[in-house]
Amino acid sequence: MRTLASILDQLRLLADPKKLPAMRRFGLSGDTRLGISIPSLRALAKEIGKDHALALELWNTSIPEAQILATLVDDPRQVTPQQMDRWAHELTAWDICDAACNNMFVRTPYAWDKVYQWAEEEPEFTRRAGYVLIACLATHDKKAADQQFIDTFPLIKTAVTDPRNFVRKAVNWALRGIGKRNLPLNQAAIILANEILAMDNPTARWIASDTLRE
Repeated sequence: MRTLASILDQLRLLADPKKLPAMRRFGLSGDTRLGISIPSLRALAKEIGKDHALALELWNTSIPEAQILATLVDDPRQVTPQQMDRWAHELTAWDICDAACNNMFVRTPYAWDKVYQWAEEEPEFTRRAGYVLIACLATHDKKAADQQFIDTFPLIKTAVTDPRNFVRKAVNWALRGIGKRNLPLNQAAIILANEILAMDNPTARWIASDTLRE
């Protein structure tokens, strides 16, 4: 079994401070950020394998790369709704949010419930998680019915006027993800995007225009 200390030593060896200025330009903030690429973290996660207890320890370090690694090594079968809520409320950057949603949250039986919960919360990255989850479910949940995605349209329409950068981009991603799932949902997403385009709001118009362009 790998220890937290040994994993942190490996992360420090992989650290590249020269990457940090570019990361900051892309909104990847955090005083404890190390400057490690996602492929390097994925390779390390493959070495480690699934380890729920280690994932919890990695998350608690508050080091962005350690938290992303936590999302890769955690076992979705052992994740609880309470853990998901805690992590969603402790998100500090969009890359950690997206990694948590794509690597772990979407693979739990609670993902659909969390869409509706988090999408209505106020903190920027918690709310982003709700909409990123919609996009991830559109890709990964092969058994979901089309109606489950159509049922999220009121949530999407409610959030299209949120001007915060990481929320609006997630709402856009959710709508594009639904539209790319299959032809019926593509047509439904186009109809919704045209409704949003007609709204008198610059954020809504950007979301709709970008969706329709894709």
